[in-house]
Amino acid sequence: MQLGTRWTSGAQLPAAVPEALAVGIRAVDEAIPLDELGQPRPRWTLTWLEGRPIAELDTGVVVSLNADGVAEVTYDGGDAFA
Repeated sequence: MQLGTRWTSGAQLPAAVPEALAVGIRAVDEAIPLDELGQPRPRWTLTWLEGRPIAELDTGVVVSLNADGVAEVTYDGGDAFA
């Protein structure tokens, strides 16, 4: 069994995040604009489904690994972003 974890977008990724998944997470983090009013950034949740890592942002953005082990970004389980 693998336990998940949570962290704030833009913060250092936990050691449990595989590097292939981290690539997609960093790309999403870089696309989130800074809030000039000081609102907190959304948080990521890392879970494992059938041994595969899935990171979901509070906003509904999901980063998972496709069959080739490459990070794929979707929104609430919908279509992948181009």
